Amino acid sequence: MGFARACSVALVGVEGVVVEVQADLEPGVAAFTLVGLPDKSLVESRDRVRAAVVNSGAEWPQKKLTVGLSPASVPKSGSGFDLAVACAVLGAAERIDPAMIADVVMIGELGLDGRVRPVRGVLPAVLAAAEAGYEQIVVPEQTAGEAALVPGVSVLGVRSLRQLIAVLCDEPVPEEPAEGQGRPDAMLAGLMIPGTGLGTGLAPAAARGDGHRPDLADVAGQPRPRQALEVAAAGGHHLLFSGPPGAGKTMLAERLSSVLPPLTRQESLEVTAVHSVAGILPPGEPLVSRAPYCAPHHSATMQSLVGGGNGMPRPGAVSLAHRGVLFLDEAPEFSGKALDALRQPLESGHVVVARAAGVVRLPARFLMVLAANPCPCGRHSLTGAGCECPPSVVRRYQARLSGPLLDRVDLRVEVEPVDRADLLGHGGGESTAVVAARVRDARARAAERLVGTPWTTNSEVPGHELRTRLLVAPGALAAAERDLERGILTARGLDRVLRVAWTVADLRGADRPDASDVAVALELRTGIQRGVPMGTVQR
Repeated sequence: MGFARACSVALVGVEGVVVEVQADLEPGVAAFTLVGLPDKSLVESRDRVRAAVVNSGAEWPQKKLTVGLSPASVPKSGSGFDLAVACAVLGAAERIDPAMIADVVMIGELGLDGRVRPVRGVLPAVLAAAEAGYEQIVVPEQTAGEAALVPGVSVLGVRSLRQLIAVLCDEPVPEEPAEGQGRPDAMLAGLMIPGTGLGTGLAPAAARGDGHRPDLADVAGQPRPRQALEVAAAGGHHLLFSGPPGAGKTMLAERLSSVLPPLTRQESLEVTAVHSVAGILPPGEPLVSRAPYCAPHHSATMQSLVGGGNGMPRPGAVSLAHRGVLFLDEAPEFSGKALDALRQPLESGHVVVARAAGVVRLPARFLMVLAANPCPCGRHSLTGAGCECPPSVVRRYQARLSGPLLDRVDLRVEVEPVDRADLLGHGGGESTAVVAARVRDARARAAERLVGTPWTTNSEVPGHELRTRLLVAPGALAAAERDLERGILTARGLDRVLRVAWTVADLRGADRPDASDVAVALELRTGIQRGVPMGTVQR
Protein backbone atom coordinates (compact mmCIF):
# COMPACT_ATOMS: atom_id res chain seq x y z
CA MET A 1 0.00 0.00 0.00
CA GLY A 2 1.28 3.48 -0.92
CA PHE A 3 0.22 6.85 0.38
CA ALA A 4 1.33 10.42 -0.38
CA ARG A 5 -0.04 13.90 -0.07
CA ALA A 6 0.47 17.28 -1.69
CA CYS A 7 -1.30 20.61 -1.28
CA SER A 8 -3.28 22.93 -3.50
CA VAL A 9 -5.75 25.80 -2.98
CA ALA A 10 -9.51 26.06 -3.51
CA LEU A 11 -10.84 29.53 -4.26
CA VAL A 12 -14.11 30.71 -2.72
CA GLY A 13 -14.71 34.05 -4.39
CA VAL A 14 -11.37 35.86 -4.00
CA GLU A 15 -10.37 34.02 -0.83
CA GLY A 16 -8.43 30.77 -0.81
CA VAL A 17 -8.58 27.63 1.33
CA VAL A 18 -5.58 25.28 1.40
CA VAL A 19 -6.62 21.79 0.31
CA GLU A 20 -4.66 18.65 1.09
CA VAL A 21 -4.60 16.28 -1.90
CA GLN A 22 -4.19 12.70 -0.62
CA ALA A 23 -3.47 9.70 -2.85
CA ASP A 24 -3.86 6.10 -1.66
CA LEU A 25 -2.85 2.98 -3.62
CA GLU A 26 -4.22 -0.44 -2.67
CA PRO A 27 -4.15 -3.87 -4.33
CA GLY A 28 -7.19 -4.52 -6.47
CA VAL A 29 -8.75 -3.84 -9.83
CA ALA A 30 -7.22 -0.75 -11.45
CA ALA A 31 -9.55 2.20 -10.84
CA PHE A 32 -9.31 5.93 -10.16
CA THR A 33 -11.74 7.41 -7.64
CA LEU A 34 -11.79 11.15 -6.84
CA VAL A 35 -13.62 12.27 -3.68
CA GLY A 36 -13.93 15.53 -1.74
CA LEU A 37 -16.78 17.56 -3.31
CA PRO A 38 -15.22 18.17 -6.76
CA ASP A 39 -17.07 19.89 -9.61
CA LYS A 40 -17.25 18.51 -13.15
CA SER A 41 -14.04 20.16 -14.38
CA LEU A 42 -12.22 18.65 -11.41
CA VAL A 43 -13.75 15.20 -11.93
CA GLU A 44 -12.43 15.28 -15.50
CA SER A 45 -8.91 15.69 -14.10
CA ARG A 46 -8.74 11.90 -13.76
CA ASP A 47 -8.30 11.52 -17.51
CA ARG A 48 -6.04 14.58 -17.85
CA VAL A 49 -3.73 13.45 -15.05
CA ARG A 50 -3.47 9.88 -16.32
CA ALA A 51 -2.54 10.98 -19.85
CA ALA A 52 -0.11 13.65 -18.56
CA VAL A 53 1.71 11.16 -16.31
CA VAL A 54 2.09 8.57 -19.08
CA ASN A 55 3.19 11.14 -21.67
CA SER A 56 5.76 12.52 -19.20
CA GLY A 57 7.58 9.17 -19.17
CA ALA A 58 6.29 7.91 -15.82
CA GLU A 59 4.42 4.67 -15.23
CA TRP A 60 0.77 4.83 -14.21
CA PRO A 61 0.10 2.55 -11.21
CA GLN A 62 -2.14 -0.40 -12.07
CA LYS A 63 -3.82 -0.54 -8.67
CA LYS A 64 -6.91 0.73 -6.95
CA LEU A 65 -6.30 4.49 -6.64
CA THR A 66 -8.27 6.82 -4.41
CA VAL A 67 -7.59 10.57 -4.38
CA GLY A 68 -9.19 12.61 -1.62
CA LEU A 69 -9.45 16.38 -1.36
CA SER A 70 -9.54 17.57 2.24
CA PRO A 71 -11.41 19.34 3.79
CA ALA A 72 -14.22 17.54 2.01
CA SER A 73 -16.83 20.11 3.03
CA VAL A 74 -15.28 22.91 0.94
CA PRO A 75 -16.56 23.08 -2.68
CA LYS A 76 -13.70 22.65 -5.15
CA SER A 77 -13.83 23.79 -8.74
CA GLY A 78 -11.53 24.35 -11.67
CA SER A 79 -8.56 22.53 -13.13
CA GLY A 80 -5.89 24.03 -10.88
CA PHE A 81 -5.67 20.85 -8.78
CA ASP A 82 -4.24 18.73 -11.65
CA LEU A 83 -0.58 19.28 -10.74
CA ALA A 84 -1.10 18.39 -7.07
CA VAL A 85 -3.13 15.29 -7.96
CA ALA A 86 -0.45 14.05 -10.38
CA CYS A 87 2.36 14.53 -7.85
CA ALA A 88 0.38 12.87 -5.07
CA VAL A 89 -0.24 9.84 -7.31
CA LEU A 90 3.43 9.65 -8.27
CA GLY A 91 4.38 9.96 -4.61
CA ALA A 92 2.09 7.07 -3.65
CA ALA A 93 3.65 5.04 -6.49
CA GLU A 94 7.12 5.93 -5.09
CA ARG A 95 8.21 7.59 -8.33
CA ILE A 96 8.65 10.73 -6.19
CA ASP A 97 9.73 10.80 -2.56
CA PRO A 98 6.49 11.55 -0.63
CA ALA A 99 8.42 13.69 1.85
CA MET A 100 9.48 16.05 -0.95
CA ILE A 101 5.91 17.06 -1.78
CA ALA A 102 4.15 16.88 1.59
CA ASP A 103 4.45 20.62 2.31
CA VAL A 104 4.55 21.96 -1.25
CA VAL A 105 1.55 23.87 -2.67
CA MET A 106 1.00 23.09 -6.35
CA ILE A 107 -1.32 25.04 -8.65
CA GLY A 108 -1.74 24.34 -12.35
CA GLU A 109 -3.70 22.54 -15.04
CA LEU A 110 -2.16 19.64 -16.96
CA GLY A 111 -2.42 19.15 -20.69
CA LEU A 112 -2.63 15.61 -22.07
CA ASP A 113 0.99 15.90 -23.21
CA GLY A 114 2.19 16.81 -19.71
CA ARG A 115 2.54 20.56 -20.21
CA VAL A 116 1.50 22.73 -17.28
CA ARG A 117 -1.14 25.26 -18.24
CA PRO A 118 -1.81 28.48 -16.31
CA VAL A 119 -5.03 29.00 -14.37
CA ARG A 120 -6.88 32.03 -13.02
CA GLY A 121 -6.65 33.15 -9.42
CA VAL A 122 -2.97 32.35 -8.76
CA LEU A 123 -2.36 35.46 -6.64
CA PRO A 124 -5.21 34.92 -4.11
CA ALA A 125 -4.32 31.22 -4.01
CA VAL A 126 -0.68 31.94 -3.14
CA LEU A 127 -1.76 34.58 -0.60
CA ALA A 128 -3.92 31.95 1.13
CA ALA A 129 -1.04 29.46 1.12
CA ALA A 130 1.35 32.02 2.60
CA GLU A 131 -1.13 32.92 5.34
CA ALA A 132 -1.43 29.21 6.17
CA GLY A 133 2.35 28.99 6.65
CA TYR A 134 3.41 27.31 3.40
CA GLU A 135 6.64 28.60 1.87
CA GLN A 136 7.18 26.46 -1.27
CA ILE A 137 4.87 27.08 -4.23
CA VAL A 138 4.85 25.46 -7.68
CA VAL A 139 2.92 27.25 -10.43
CA PRO A 140 2.93 27.35 -14.25
CA GLU A 141 5.83 29.35 -15.66
CA GLN A 142 3.46 31.94 -17.20
CA THR A 143 2.05 32.90 -13.78
CA ALA A 144 5.29 32.76 -11.79
CA GLY A 145 5.53 36.57 -11.81
CA GLU A 146 2.05 36.85 -10.33
CA ALA A 147 2.85 34.32 -7.59
CA ALA A 148 6.14 36.06 -6.78
CA LEU A 149 4.22 39.18 -5.71
CA VAL A 150 3.54 37.48 -2.39
CA PRO A 151 6.42 38.04 0.05
CA GLY A 152 7.90 35.21 2.07
CA VAL A 153 7.35 32.36 -0.40
CA SER A 154 9.67 30.50 -2.77
CA VAL A 155 8.08 30.16 -6.21
CA LEU A 156 9.03 27.57 -8.82
CA GLY A 157 7.62 28.08 -12.31
CA VAL A 158 7.52 24.95 -14.49
CA ARG A 159 6.56 24.32 -18.10
CA SER A 160 5.77 20.62 -17.80
CA LEU A 161 5.19 17.79 -15.38
CA ARG A 162 8.40 16.22 -16.70
CA GLN A 163 10.38 19.22 -15.46
CA LEU A 164 8.74 19.11 -12.03
CA ILE A 165 9.48 15.38 -11.62
CA ALA A 166 13.11 16.03 -12.46
CA VAL A 167 13.37 18.86 -9.91
CA LEU A 168 11.77 16.77 -7.14
CA CYS A 169 13.96 13.74 -7.90
CA ASP A 170 17.15 15.79 -8.26
CA GLU A 171 17.58 14.72 -11.88
CA PRO A 172 18.71 16.80 -14.88
CA VAL A 173 15.87 19.14 -15.84
CA PRO A 174 14.84 18.58 -19.46
CA GLU A 175 14.47 21.54 -21.79
CA GLU A 176 10.93 22.31 -22.89
CA PRO A 177 10.17 24.49 -25.93
CA ALA A 178 8.59 27.83 -25.11
CA GLU A 179 5.07 28.38 -26.40
CA GLY A 180 3.84 31.31 -28.42
CA GLN A 181 6.97 32.21 -30.38
CA GLY A 182 5.86 34.35 -33.30
CA ARG A 183 2.17 33.87 -32.53
CA PRO A 184 -0.27 34.29 -29.62
CA ASP A 185 0.45 31.93 -26.77
CA ALA A 186 -2.37 29.38 -26.72
CA MET A 187 -1.39 28.39 -23.19
CA LEU A 188 -2.50 31.81 -21.91
CA ALA A 189 -6.02 31.37 -23.25
CA GLY A 190 -7.15 29.88 -19.96
CA LEU A 191 -6.31 33.10 -18.11
CA MET A 192 -8.82 35.21 -20.03
CA ILE A 193 -12.59 34.73 -19.96
CA PRO A 194 -13.98 35.44 -23.45
CA GLY A 195 -15.91 38.68 -23.62
CA THR A 196 -14.35 40.28 -20.54
CA GLY A 197 -11.24 41.81 -22.04
CA LEU A 198 -12.66 45.23 -22.95
CA GLY A 199 -14.24 47.78 -20.67
CA THR A 200 -14.34 45.61 -17.56
CA GLY A 201 -11.69 46.69 -15.14
CA LEU A 202 -9.29 48.24 -17.62
CA ALA A 203 -8.29 51.87 -17.81
CA PRO A 204 -9.85 53.67 -20.81
CA ALA A 205 -6.54 53.84 -22.69
CA ALA A 206 -5.87 50.15 -22.19
CA ALA A 207 -9.43 49.25 -23.17
CA ARG A 208 -9.10 51.09 -26.48
CA GLY A 209 -5.70 49.62 -27.16
CA ASP A 210 -4.39 52.70 -29.00
CA GLY A 211 -2.00 53.79 -26.26
CA HIS A 212 -3.55 57.28 -25.94
CA ARG A 213 -4.32 58.22 -22.35
CA PRO A 214 -7.29 60.59 -22.00
CA ASP A 215 -6.36 63.98 -20.55
CA LEU A 216 -8.52 66.54 -18.79
CA ALA A 217 -7.07 69.18 -21.11
CA ASP A 218 -9.17 67.58 -23.88
CA VAL A 219 -12.38 68.72 -22.14
CA ALA A 220 -13.58 72.10 -23.33
CA GLY A 221 -15.05 74.44 -20.72
CA GLN A 222 -17.15 72.87 -17.95
CA PRO A 223 -15.51 74.55 -14.91
CA ARG A 224 -18.08 73.34 -12.36
CA PRO A 225 -18.09 69.67 -13.49
CA ARG A 226 -14.29 69.72 -13.53
CA GLN A 227 -14.34 71.07 -9.99
CA ALA A 228 -16.71 68.27 -8.93
CA LEU A 229 -14.46 65.70 -10.61
CA GLU A 230 -11.46 66.95 -8.64
CA VAL A 231 -13.37 66.88 -5.36
CA ALA A 232 -14.62 63.36 -6.12
CA ALA A 233 -11.08 62.13 -6.79
CA ALA A 234 -9.60 63.81 -3.71
CA GLY A 235 -12.16 62.45 -1.26
CA GLY A 236 -13.53 59.32 -2.96
CA HIS A 237 -17.02 60.82 -3.28
CA HIS A 238 -19.68 59.39 -5.60
CA LEU A 239 -20.72 61.68 -8.45
CA LEU A 240 -23.73 62.29 -10.71
CA PHE A 241 -23.42 64.16 -14.00
CA SER A 242 -26.77 65.17 -15.50
CA GLY A 243 -27.20 67.13 -18.70
CA PRO A 244 -28.02 66.94 -22.40
CA PRO A 245 -26.21 64.61 -24.81
CA GLY A 246 -22.85 65.82 -26.11
CA ALA A 247 -22.08 68.08 -23.14
CA GLY A 248 -19.03 66.02 -22.07
CA LYS A 249 -20.33 63.77 -19.27
CA THR A 250 -18.63 60.65 -20.61
CA MET A 251 -15.40 62.48 -21.42
CA LEU A 252 -15.14 63.70 -17.84
CA ALA A 253 -15.89 60.27 -16.34
CA GLU A 254 -13.31 58.52 -18.53
CA ARG A 255 -10.60 60.83 -17.18
CA LEU A 256 -11.37 60.29 -13.50
CA SER A 257 -9.29 57.11 -13.11
CA SER A 258 -6.22 58.98 -14.41
CA VAL A 259 -6.68 61.67 -11.76
CA LEU A 260 -6.77 59.14 -8.93
CA PRO A 261 -3.40 58.48 -7.23
CA PRO A 262 -1.53 55.23 -7.92
CA LEU A 263 -2.59 52.27 -5.84
CA THR A 264 -0.65 51.38 -2.72
CA ARG A 265 1.01 47.98 -2.50
CA GLN A 266 -1.87 46.52 -0.47
CA GLU A 267 -4.48 48.02 -2.79
CA SER A 268 -2.62 46.67 -5.84
CA LEU A 269 -2.67 43.16 -4.38
CA GLU A 270 -6.40 43.43 -3.66
CA VAL A 271 -7.21 44.62 -7.19
CA THR A 272 -4.89 42.10 -8.84
CA ALA A 273 -6.47 39.25 -6.88
CA VAL A 274 -9.97 40.20 -8.06
CA HIS A 275 -8.86 40.63 -11.68
CA SER A 276 -6.98 37.33 -11.60
CA VAL A 277 -10.05 35.43 -10.39
CA ALA A 278 -12.28 37.22 -12.91
CA GLY A 279 -9.98 36.38 -15.82
CA ILE A 280 -9.20 39.94 -16.94
CA LEU A 281 -5.62 40.26 -15.69
CA PRO A 282 -3.56 41.20 -18.77
CA PRO A 283 -0.85 38.58 -19.51
CA GLY A 284 2.60 39.89 -18.77
CA GLU A 285 1.29 42.45 -16.25
CA PRO A 286 1.10 40.55 -12.96
CA LEU A 287 0.44 43.62 -10.77
CA VAL A 288 -2.27 46.24 -11.33
CA SER A 289 -0.81 49.56 -10.20
CA ARG A 290 -3.39 52.04 -11.55
CA ALA A 291 -6.96 52.54 -10.39
CA PRO A 292 -9.26 50.30 -12.47
CA TYR A 293 -12.08 51.65 -14.60
CA CYS A 294 -15.23 49.63 -15.24
CA ALA A 295 -18.04 50.83 -17.52
CA PRO A 296 -20.73 48.16 -18.01
CA HIS A 297 -23.43 48.59 -20.66
CA HIS A 298 -26.85 49.73 -19.45
CA SER A 299 -28.31 46.32 -20.34
CA ALA A 300 -26.22 44.73 -17.54
CA THR A 301 -28.14 42.48 -15.15
CA MET A 302 -28.05 42.67 -11.38
CA GLN A 303 -25.83 39.56 -11.26
CA SER A 304 -23.29 41.09 -13.65
CA LEU A 305 -23.13 44.25 -11.51
CA VAL A 306 -22.88 42.83 -7.99
CA GLY A 307 -21.65 39.30 -8.76
CA GLY A 308 -23.22 35.91 -9.20
CA GLY A 309 -23.57 33.32 -11.93
CA ASN A 310 -24.01 29.56 -11.97
CA GLY A 311 -22.32 27.62 -9.18
CA MET A 312 -19.96 29.59 -6.98
CA PRO A 313 -20.58 33.36 -7.42
CA ARG A 314 -18.04 35.27 -9.50
CA PRO A 315 -16.99 38.93 -9.12
CA GLY A 316 -19.29 41.50 -10.73
CA ALA A 317 -18.67 45.02 -11.99
CA VAL A 318 -18.60 46.50 -8.48
CA SER A 319 -15.71 44.18 -7.57
CA LEU A 320 -13.88 44.73 -10.85
CA ALA A 321 -14.01 48.46 -10.03
CA HIS A 322 -12.62 47.89 -6.52
CA ARG A 323 -10.28 50.79 -5.59
CA GLY A 324 -11.18 52.44 -8.90
CA VAL A 325 -14.08 53.91 -10.86
CA LEU A 326 -17.45 52.37 -11.73
CA PHE A 327 -19.02 54.45 -14.51
CA LEU A 328 -22.71 53.90 -15.29
CA ASP A 329 -23.41 55.81 -18.51
CA GLU A 330 -27.09 56.38 -19.34
CA ALA A 331 -27.85 55.47 -15.72
CA PRO A 332 -31.68 55.77 -15.99
CA GLU A 333 -31.59 53.07 -18.68
CA PHE A 334 -30.26 50.51 -16.20
CA SER A 335 -32.70 48.17 -14.52
CA GLY A 336 -34.07 49.68 -11.31
CA LYS A 337 -33.44 46.37 -9.56
CA ALA A 338 -29.80 46.42 -10.66
CA LEU A 339 -29.28 50.04 -9.58
CA ASP A 340 -30.82 49.52 -6.15
CA ALA A 341 -28.57 46.49 -5.63
CA LEU A 342 -25.66 48.96 -5.50
CA ARG A 343 -26.93 50.56 -2.31
CA GLN A 344 -25.32 48.02 0.03
CA PRO A 345 -21.79 48.03 -1.48
CA LEU A 346 -21.88 51.85 -1.68
CA GLU A 347 -22.16 51.95 2.11
CA SER A 348 -20.17 48.90 3.22
CA GLY A 349 -17.39 48.64 0.64
CA HIS A 350 -18.08 44.97 0.01
CA VAL A 351 -20.85 42.76 -1.34
CA VAL A 352 -22.06 39.44 0.07
CA VAL A 353 -23.52 37.13 -2.59
CA ALA A 354 -25.46 34.09 -1.38
CA ARG A 355 -26.14 31.22 -3.78
CA ALA A 356 -26.93 27.53 -3.40
CA ALA A 357 -23.25 26.67 -3.92
CA GLY A 358 -22.13 28.96 -1.11
CA VAL A 359 -21.82 32.48 0.27
CA VAL A 360 -19.05 34.72 -1.05
CA ARG A 361 -17.85 38.07 0.29
CA LEU A 362 -16.31 40.19 -2.47
CA PRO A 363 -14.51 43.54 -2.09
CA ALA A 364 -16.35 46.49 -3.65
CA ARG A 365 -14.95 49.83 -2.48
CA PHE A 366 -15.30 51.89 -5.63
CA LEU A 367 -15.98 55.45 -6.72
CA MET A 368 -19.28 55.53 -8.62
CA VAL A 369 -19.97 58.01 -11.42
CA LEU A 370 -23.48 58.24 -12.89
CA ALA A 371 -24.30 60.02 -16.14
CA ALA A 372 -27.92 60.79 -16.99
CA ASN A 373 -29.91 62.75 -19.56
CA PRO A 374 -32.74 64.96 -18.25
CA CYS A 375 -35.38 63.14 -20.32
CA PRO A 376 -35.64 60.36 -22.95
CA CYS A 377 -34.82 62.77 -25.80
CA GLY A 378 -32.17 64.59 -23.76
CA ARG A 379 -33.34 68.13 -24.65
CA HIS A 380 -35.54 68.91 -21.65
CA SER A 381 -33.03 71.25 -19.97
CA LEU A 382 -32.27 73.21 -23.18
CA THR A 383 -34.10 76.42 -23.97
CA GLY A 384 -35.81 76.32 -27.36
CA ALA A 385 -34.44 72.84 -28.17
CA GLY A 386 -37.83 71.39 -29.02
CA CYS A 387 -38.24 68.77 -26.28
CA GLU A 388 -41.57 67.02 -26.86
CA CYS A 389 -41.49 64.78 -23.78
CA PRO A 390 -44.63 65.27 -21.63
CA PRO A 391 -43.99 66.29 -18.01
CA SER A 392 -45.19 62.90 -16.78
CA VAL A 393 -42.64 61.13 -19.01
CA VAL A 394 -39.86 63.40 -17.75
CA ARG A 395 -40.82 62.70 -14.13
CA ARG A 396 -40.91 58.94 -14.69
CA TYR A 397 -37.57 59.01 -16.48
CA GLN A 398 -35.85 60.97 -13.72
CA ALA A 399 -37.49 58.77 -11.04
CA ARG A 400 -35.63 55.72 -12.40
CA LEU A 401 -32.78 56.82 -10.16
CA SER A 402 -34.34 56.10 -6.79
CA GLY A 403 -34.16 58.47 -3.84
CA PRO A 404 -32.21 56.05 -1.60
CA LEU A 405 -29.59 55.60 -4.34
CA LEU A 406 -29.24 59.33 -5.00
CA ASP A 407 -28.99 59.98 -1.25
CA ARG A 408 -25.71 58.02 -1.35
CA VAL A 409 -24.32 60.26 -4.11
CA ASP A 410 -22.29 63.10 -2.61
CA LEU A 411 -21.93 65.31 -5.68
CA ARG A 412 -24.69 66.13 -8.18
CA VAL A 413 -23.68 68.46 -10.98
CA GLU A 414 -25.53 69.82 -14.00
CA VAL A 415 -23.38 69.65 -17.14
CA GLU A 416 -24.38 72.48 -19.45
CA PRO A 417 -23.80 72.43 -23.23
CA VAL A 418 -20.41 73.75 -24.29
CA ASP A 419 -20.60 77.20 -25.86
CA ARG A 420 -18.81 78.18 -29.06
CA ALA A 421 -16.08 80.18 -27.31
CA ASP A 422 -15.01 77.21 -25.16
CA LEU A 423 -15.31 74.64 -27.94
CA LEU A 424 -13.33 76.59 -30.54
CA GLY A 425 -10.98 78.38 -28.17
CA HIS A 426 -7.31 77.55 -28.22
CA GLY A 427 -6.79 77.60 -24.46
CA GLY A 428 -7.88 74.38 -22.77
CA GLY A 429 -8.38 73.66 -19.11
CA GLU A 430 -5.86 72.20 -16.68
CA SER A 431 -4.23 68.92 -17.61
CA THR A 432 -4.65 65.65 -15.79
CA ALA A 433 -1.14 65.92 -14.34
CA VAL A 434 -1.87 69.28 -12.68
CA VAL A 435 -5.15 68.14 -11.17
CA ALA A 436 -3.71 64.77 -10.11
CA ALA A 437 -0.94 66.56 -8.19
CA ARG A 438 -3.50 68.53 -6.17
CA VAL A 439 -5.49 65.35 -5.57
CA ARG A 440 -2.40 63.55 -4.26
CA ASP A 441 -1.63 66.42 -1.88
CA ALA A 442 -5.23 66.49 -0.61
CA ARG A 443 -5.27 62.74 -0.06
CA ALA A 444 -1.95 62.90 1.77
CA ARG A 445 -3.36 65.60 4.04
CA ALA A 446 -6.45 63.50 4.77
CA ALA A 447 -4.36 60.37 5.41
CA GLU A 448 -2.18 62.27 7.87
CA ARG A 449 -5.27 63.49 9.71
CA LEU A 450 -6.78 59.99 9.80
CA VAL A 451 -3.61 58.17 10.84
CA GLY A 452 -4.35 55.55 13.48
CA THR A 453 -7.90 55.02 12.18
CA PRO A 454 -9.21 52.38 9.74
CA TRP A 455 -10.03 55.13 7.18
CA THR A 456 -7.83 56.73 4.56
CA THR A 457 -10.20 59.01 2.63
CA ASN A 458 -12.87 61.45 3.76
CA SER A 459 -15.68 59.45 2.14
CA GLU A 460 -14.99 56.54 4.53
CA VAL A 461 -15.25 58.51 7.78
CA PRO A 462 -18.48 57.76 9.70
CA GLY A 463 -20.83 60.63 10.42
CA HIS A 464 -20.47 60.22 14.18
CA GLU A 465 -16.73 60.92 13.93
CA LEU A 466 -17.39 64.01 11.80
CA ARG A 467 -19.86 65.41 14.33
CA THR A 468 -17.91 64.62 17.50
CA ARG A 469 -14.17 64.47 16.79
CA LEU A 470 -13.44 66.09 13.42
CA LEU A 471 -15.18 69.39 14.04
CA VAL A 472 -15.57 72.18 11.49
CA ALA A 473 -15.07 75.86 12.25
CA PRO A 474 -17.66 77.45 14.60
CA GLY A 475 -20.79 78.52 12.73
CA ALA A 476 -19.72 76.82 9.49
CA LEU A 477 -22.74 74.48 9.48
CA ALA A 478 -25.43 77.15 9.70
CA ALA A 479 -26.51 76.82 6.06
CA ALA A 480 -26.44 73.01 6.22
CA GLU A 481 -28.56 73.00 9.38
CA ARG A 482 -31.16 75.18 7.66
CA ASP A 483 -31.28 72.79 4.70
CA LEU A 484 -31.74 69.88 7.11
CA GLU A 485 -34.69 71.61 8.81
CA ARG A 486 -36.28 72.38 5.44
CA GLY A 487 -36.01 68.75 4.32
CA ILE A 488 -33.52 69.54 1.54
CA LEU A 489 -30.97 67.33 3.31
CA THR A 490 -31.43 64.02 5.11
CA ALA A 491 -29.32 62.99 8.10
CA ARG A 492 -27.18 60.91 5.75
CA GLY A 493 -27.01 63.87 3.39
CA LEU A 494 -25.69 66.12 6.16
CA ASP A 495 -22.94 63.63 6.95
CA ARG A 496 -21.97 63.51 3.29
CA VAL A 497 -21.89 67.31 3.09
CA LEU A 498 -19.45 67.28 6.01
CA ARG A 499 -17.25 64.74 4.21
CA VAL A 500 -17.19 66.84 1.04
CA ALA A 501 -16.44 69.98 3.07
CA TRP A 502 -13.36 68.30 4.55
CA THR A 503 -12.23 67.37 1.03
CA VAL A 504 -12.70 70.95 -0.17
CA ALA A 505 -10.65 72.16 2.79
CA ASP A 506 -7.93 69.62 2.03
CA LEU A 507 -7.74 70.81 -1.57
CA ARG A 508 -7.16 74.41 -0.53
CA GLY A 509 -4.72 73.44 2.25
CA ALA A 510 -6.89 74.46 5.21
CA ASP A 511 -6.72 72.82 8.63
CA ARG A 512 -10.51 72.44 8.88
CA PRO A 513 -13.58 73.44 6.87
CA ASP A 514 -15.09 76.89 7.23
CA ALA A 515 -18.43 78.30 6.03
CA SER A 516 -17.19 78.68 2.44
CA ASP A 517 -16.12 75.01 2.28
CA VAL A 518 -19.52 73.89 3.56
CA ALA A 519 -21.19 76.19 1.03
CA VAL A 520 -19.24 74.54 -1.81
CA ALA A 521 -20.22 71.11 -0.50
CA LEU A 522 -23.89 72.13 -0.30
CA GLU A 523 -23.85 73.55 -3.82
CA LEU A 524 -22.22 70.43 -5.24
CA ARG A 525 -24.81 68.23 -3.54
CA THR A 526 -28.04 70.18 -3.89
CA GLY A 527 -27.33 72.18 -7.05
CA ILE A 528 -28.58 75.33 -5.33
CA GLN A 529 -26.31 78.28 -6.10
CA ARG A 530 -24.63 79.61 -2.94
CA GLY A 531 -22.61 82.43 -4.49
CA VAL A 532 -19.32 80.59 -4.02
CA PRO A 533 -16.48 81.46 -6.45
CA MET A 534 -15.27 78.68 -8.73
CA GLY A 535 -11.69 78.63 -7.43
CA THR A 536 -12.61 77.96 -3.80
CA VAL A 537 -11.37 74.38 -3.84
CA GLN A 538 -7.94 75.36 -5.13
CA ARG A 539 -5.04 76.55 -3.00
